[in-house]
Amino acid sequence: MFKANKDPCKPFACAIQACLVEHNFQEHRCSEVLERMRLCCLKWHKESLCCSGINLEKSYLQNPEVEINPKISRSSNK
Repeated sequence: MFKANKDPCKPFACAIQACLVEHNFQEHRCSEVLERMRLCCLKWHKESLCCSGINLEKSYLQNPEVEINPKISRSSNK
């Protein structure tokens, strides 16, 4: 198991927090960031403490066929 400071999905969790703060906690404005977290958790859910509470079955994107940019970013300007 990863140590807390080596959690592979922690950067994605931090990006979600920053995006939500930036957009006044309007979750729909952070869908790409949430989806990046979900994708990380699909791979690392057994090792990442940050993945508790993430629904691995639900895509956060309106159009789930669209491939998202895997880079960690604060948010996209829509």
